[in-house]
Amino acid sequence: MESPTNRVRVNIYGEEYTVRSDGDVEYIREIAAFVDGKMRGISDKMPNKSPSRVAVLAALNIADELFKERKEGERDLSFLEKRASDILSILEDKLPDN
Repeated sequence: MESPTNRVRVNIYGEEYTVRSDGDVEYIREIAAFVDGKMRGISDKMPNKSPSRVAVLAALNIADELFKERKEGERDLSFLEKRASDILSILEDKLPDN
């Protein structure tokens, strides 16, 4: 297995991290900025929380967003599958039998 090709230094909540990834450098920075923003947003609302608590709360918020997006995607896919099935049924009814 090859090791990741990119090494990117990012700052999250005042800490420097080196991230190794095959992903795009700007994408990695964007993700790090997103996590940093989540942590800072929580810290602004709860300034007396330890950095580890802020990190856990940020992780829970991000996981919540992910789960909601997944459920929304599943609903969208179910709707599209149902709609495609309905359209296929209509087309089959309109086509002559062979």
